[in-house]
Amino acid sequence: MVASGDSSRAYRSSLRERQADETRRRVIEAAGVLFSAHGFQSTTMAAIAREAGVSTETVKATGGKSDLLIAAFERTFAGVEGEASLTDTPVAGDLLSLSDADFRAGVVVAIAGANARGHALWTVVLGAALSDEAVSAALTTILANRRADYRRLVSELARRGALVEDPDAVADTLSFLLSPEGYQHLVVQSSWSAPQYRAWLCTMLTAAVGSVGA
Repeated sequence: MVASGDSSRAYRSSLRERQADETRRRVIEAAGVLFSAHGFQSTTMAAIAREAGVSTETVKATGGKSDLLIAAFERTFAGVEGEASLTDTPVAGDLLSLSDADFRAGVVVAIAGANARGHALWTVVLGAALSDEAVSAALTTILANRRADYRRLVSELARRGALVEDPDAVADTLSFLLSPEGYQHLVVQSSWSAPQYRAWLCTMLTAAVGSVGA
């Protein structure tokens, strides 16, 4: 039997955790908005606090500027924070459950969506890495994870029947073609529509690995 006092303490503890998670979410989202709009150097902790509706001390307790930038990018691009592979996210699990006929289209939609959400912050991360050691170290990890993710993608495509003679070279090619930088150039700078961009991704994927199930 659980004493009523224990139940009350557990409830308060759970409530505090939810409140802390909500505050962190607000701070990181605010940081992402400001970093995207004004860049890394010009965004201050005080400005993030105003955007999030919290104190500057609360922002500092959430993390330093470099931590907030990386967290904002991870949440925006992948939907979760941390250094885990994208292949371990729920989205990847959903893709793996698709039939061969739908898998490639699902991959394209997922990549296009991630690039649409994260391209602006990705540009900020690349710029900040030139002068901030913490961001530079995080960028190295992000790029290593991206390389590993594309190798897993190529492996899965091969398992589903795609003809892949040099998996590492194909993975590196896809990492380049399907990158946020490509989205920035084609959609943002060249004004491609979202459907046009997704169609191009499909073409590039097919050119690299052939037809899934072939």
